[in-house]
Amino acid sequence: MTTEPDTVDVVLPCLNEAEALPWVLARIPAGWRALVVDNGSTDGSADIARSLGATVVHEPRRGFGAACHAGLTAATADVVCFCDCDASLDPGLLEPFVQEIRAGAADLVLGRRRPRGRGSWPAHARAGNLALARLLRRRTGLRLHDLGPLRAARREPLLALGLTDRRSGYPLQMVVRAADAGWRITEHDVPYLPRTGNSKVTGTWRGTWQAVRDMSRVLNEGTAR
Repeated sequence: MTTEPDTVDVVLPCLNEAEALPWVLARIPAGWRALVVDNGSTDGSADIARSLGATVVHEPRRGFGAACHAGLTAATADVVCFCDCDASLDPGLLEPFVQEIRAGAADLVLGRRRPRGRGSWPAHARAGNLALARLLRRRTGLRLHDLGPLRAARREPLLALGLTDRRSGYPLQMVVRAADAGWRITEHDVPYLPRTGNSKVTGTWRGTWQAVRDMSRVLNEGTAR
């Protein structure tokens, strides 16, 4: 399957996001394709996404990284974006990210989350993110502040990074391997809204701890492949 040269694929990992999907999909820029990767939802998310015009990819193996990578491999556009599917981030904010990629000003563009509204970013989740961001700066030398999911890059170079993490460490592994490969990585502020529904990763201390463990493992892998 082929797409038009100016088409962008937006990968949306999804696990029981029926309530948030209409808001998210309504904000996909015109002409772009939404790839909703259903990661075992039981609330009808896949059917809702399909009814709203999204392409649905099924990934039975549970894990944030498994869903993201399934979307990446299913994508066909030159530029691929990633966004959470819980209405905490507006995929419309990806338009300047894509423009930066296409202009050749960056190879990977990341969104730095700025909380808007009470409860948008629990203290434990923010603390874990800050600690990992410091370790990331030390590991790569890049002045980055967040490991957020809103991002854009070209598909083929992303696939060439050989990403292997299929859990919470996937976003971090992408940045570490991109940095090791000499990519130009930029970061821009984006509003971070209170999510719809319950977080599957960092909504609890246990979830945050597991995410930190996953990401710490990625940082410890060095440049090994």
